[in-house]
This record gives sequence, C-alpha cells and structure tokens, in this order.
Amino acid sequence: MTIAEIEPQGLAEELGLVVGDKILAVNDSKPQDLIEFSFLFADEEIELLVEHADGEQEIIAFDKDADEEIGAKFESAVDKVQQCKNHCVFCFVDMIAPNMRKTLSIKDDDYRLSFLYGNFITLTNLTDADFKRIKNFHLSPLYISIQAMNPKLRAKMLRTPLAEKISEQLDKLESCGVEYHTQVVLCAGLNDGSELDFTIAELLKRRPYVQSLAIVPVGVTKHRRDNFQLNQFDKVGAEKVIAQVEKIQQKIRAEIGKTFIYLGDEFYFLAEREMPPADFYDDFPQIENGIGLTRNFIEDFYSMDSEHLAVSLKVDVVAGTSFAKILQSLAENLQVDAKIIPVENEFFGATVNVSGLLTGADILKNLQKNSRSDCDKILIPATALRAGEKVFLDDVSVEDLQKNFSAEIVPIRTGAEFYQALVGQDFQPKKVLYSYGS
Repeated sequence: MTIAEIEPQGLAEELGLVVGDKILAVNDSKPQDLIEFSFLFADEEIELLVEHADGEQEIIAFDKDADEEIGAKFESAVDKVQQCKNHCVFCFVDMIAPNMRKTLSIKDDDYRLSFLYGNFITLTNLTDADFKRIKNFHLSPLYISIQAMNPKLRAKMLRTPLAEKISEQLDKLESCGVEYHTQVVLCAGLNDGSELDFTIAELLKRRPYVQSLAIVPVGVTKHRRDNFQLNQFDKVGAEKVIAQVEKIQQKIRAEIGKTFIYLGDEFYFLAEREMPPADFYDDFPQIENGIGLTRNFIEDFYSMDSEHLAVSLKVDVVAGTSFAKILQSLAENLQVDAKIIPVENEFFGATVNVSGLLTGADILKNLQKNSRSDCDKILIPATALRAGEKVFLDDVSVEDLQKNFSAEIVPIRTGAEFYQALVGQDFQPKKVLYSYGS
C-alpha cells in the first residue's frame, strides 16, 4: 500500500513516513486492502514493514492507542480492483466516448469498494472467499445493484446466468448479518410496471436487512453501441413511475415512519414535478447515489443567514439543463444579479442533462457564447471535475477555462457555497459527496 498523502501532525508524519513509502506488512501480515490494514492497525503494538522509494526496507516499531489512525492516505484502497464481468444492457461505462482515459473504462464490481465508498455491486462476481471475508470483517452495509428480482429478467439485463441467483446471494449476505442498500436502474418497457412492483415487494420482505431502495432512470449517451433496445422515460412515463411508487411510499411511511423507497431526482425533473420535502428523504441514505441531491441543495441554500448579505455581484452560473431552473429560482428569490447558463451536453448527447457529466469543452463553448464580459465571477459545478482535481472528464482543466475569461471561475458544490458566491462572501469549499452535479 503506497502512501499518497501525509496528514499534518499525524502519526505517519511523527514516524517519519513520506509520500511514496510502501507499507508491505503490519505485524508480519500483508494487508490485501485498506479494510484489512485497518483491522491490523487496530492493535496497540505495531510493527510496520516499510519500503522506501530507493528500495530500502525497514521495520518501524511503536505503541499507539487502539483507535489511533495512521494519519495518511493511500494511492489505492485495494490491491487490485475486482472488475465486472457482466455486460449489462444499461452499463454507462459502455456508453462513454472512445479513446478516453482508461480509468473511465474500468467497470468495478468490488465488494470492498462497496463497503468503503458506497459503490454498487451486482454480487455476480463474488467468490466463496469473498463471502467469507465479508462475514469475517463484518462488512456492512453494502450497496447492491438489483435491477429486477425476477431471476430470468435480471439475467437478461445483466447478460449472465449468474444474475439469476440474486435471492440465494441475498440470503447468504443476510446469514452473515450484513445489511444492504439497493438500487434499480429503471428501463422503460423492461423492468418497470408489474416487474417493478414485484421487485419492490420482494425487497420489502427482506427488511430490516434491506435498508433502502433507490430507483433511478436509465441514462443513454450518443456513444452507446449496443444493439439491445433500451428506452428512456419521457414526461408521461416519469409521471406514471412517480404515481406507481408514491402509493407504496405512502403505505410504507404509515407502517414504519420512513419512506424506504426513493426515486432519483431525474424522475421529478422529467415529470416537471416539485421535489419532495426534506423529511421525505429521511436521513438521505443514498445521497451519494443522487437521491435527494436537489432537495438537499435547496435546504442548504436556505439555511444561510439572509440578514448578513454582502454587496451583490454580477455572477454567471453554469449548470446542466436539468438543474438550471432550480438555480434560476434560488437566485431570483435572493434577488441577485445572476445569469444562469444551461449547457446542453454535446459530448455525451442532449439526453444526458446532469451537471456532473458536463465537459470542459462544452462549458467553454457555452460561456464564450453567453457569459457577460463584465461579470465578476463564473460558477461551475464541482462534480463535473475529477475527484480531488480541477480537471473535467475530457481532460480540460479549470486553468484552461480561466485563460479565456477575466472573471474568476469558481467550482461550487453545496447550496451554502452557491449562496455565498452570489452575495460575495468568502468560503472554503467543502469536501462533501453531494452538490449541484445533479
């Protein structure tokens, strides 16, 4: 495990570790991943076998508190990512443009990344050894991509006979005491309607192990090369899904006091419906999956103290076409000079309308055409940038954009940051998992 970052005043710094050092073993055991490292590092007496950049190895022995962490970040949380062997009809990775970065083409189906970061897995690629580690380390909760509880339909959608074993695999997780969140990528005319009713009913039987169910509409880019007929939802179709699910949501809330089933924001955008209130999303259990992002952003915006407004600026705001109306409404309520610039996604196709998938080239083209020459700031969605960097999916950087404009370009993530940027207040960008990338 190679160190990528040393936290100031942390244990790693105290031990003299530096970026590039490799931790080969903890107390004579070689950790396979960050999970195993964390378990091994929980001991109070530690011996680290470290290899430095010059190839020299040394053992560093020390005592620590049981809950004291290493104080460093690693280049990778796992030794080797377990890749997906399925060929799902809706796989977004198969719809990206050719000749893009190799990292964008990695299809992971790794239970460790599911536990650590909330990545959704299908279970079809799990081995008996994987189930054993899940049980031994009690990796709970996990995030499971269901799609359909009808075995034949699920196998058809995932294009593997292993997908038929979903009930058996969920039984196995539950026997290990593992809780899990679930997701259904809904495809019009395929796993919706009565099939969706069946899937919901089967998952409801599995409570309390099933913690939540997210239903998100399938997305299709212009680069999709698969011959399988895949249909997206229109306004009428989205309205039908909302009406179908709302009946079940109301019944569940009456029974357990929680919504349990949550629709992706895109359904409400498509149906031109207002987002449900914040309490409808309970504690936002799947916000990393885009569920309730819009409502969370709105609530965060209105949590700011309007009595302390600074001098208003002239601000231009970039957004995906689905979120532009929300930003327009918020800016109008604040009565500031903001111009919202909806950007149609030419790179992936017009049907891909979320801010988080905008490319630098598309943003630049629209700003050159629509941005005001005398604006003070240009706001862009932070989720369109690569994690931890200021680079878009097409490798255009914020710095590249900045060369074309005198106004400062500012990535915005939360509703509070949007508010502060509009009124000219200084802020420190937050490291959170939600933003107006919705």
